[in-house]
Amino acid sequence: MIGGVYPSLHRVAADVKVYDISVPLDEELAVYPGDTMFSRDIIMAFEKGDECALTGITMSAHFGTHLDSPAHFFPDGRTIDSYPPEQFILPAQVVESASADVIRAEELRELTLSPGTALLFKTSNSLSGLVRKKAFAENYVCLSEKAAYVCAQLEPSLVGIDYFSIDSFSDKKYPAHFQLLGAGILVLEGIDLREVPVGKYTLCCFPLRLRGLEASPVRAVLFASETV
Repeated sequence: MIGGVYPSLHRVAADVKVYDISVPLDEELAVYPGDTMFSRDIIMAFEKGDECALTGITMSAHFGTHLDSPAHFFPDGRTIDSYPPEQFILPAQVVESASADVIRAEELRELTLSPGTALLFKTSNSLSGLVRKKAFAENYVCLSEKAAYVCAQLEPSLVGIDYFSIDSFSDKKYPAHFQLLGAGILVLEGIDLREVPVGKYTLCCFPLRLRGLEASPVRAVLFASETV
């Protein structure tokens, strides 16, 4: 067993559906206001007569599809490199919210979840293509403070949403971040669930091993099988 979850991920059967829920990282992707925009520096290129291609990139640790660790909001919180790799291979449950603005606690009252599962919210952010657009949208579906509290009571290991923040853009107290990260729950932001049906999956979302940082971009993938 891998960390008590699912073994043999490298032997995924050909008939298992795989969903890449990451957004492409380039200059066309929206960036959270005030954060570092993506840029690339062509250091070496075949067109310049160089013997190889070599590119430098500049971006935020929170750009695109990324994981927040508790150190994002807590001075003594765990940093992204402090987690073992098996922490990022876990059972996941995708749930859909019909909310046009904020996911409320009432939507989650009947939700059941096995402790340690990743809880991923599919909203109109995915369905409308908002998460893939170049311009940042201040009005996106987010998680209310009370909904975040209910999520924390379900004891997931990770909560994900399909835009670049789980909190409202207008709420600079970041209550959902504080609720979840304060409970030791990782936050996965900027996922694209437009092609993913509601249901249970295996999630792999490995961050870069960035020493001492509070976040990292990830390649997040769902496997449509609980037996992977």
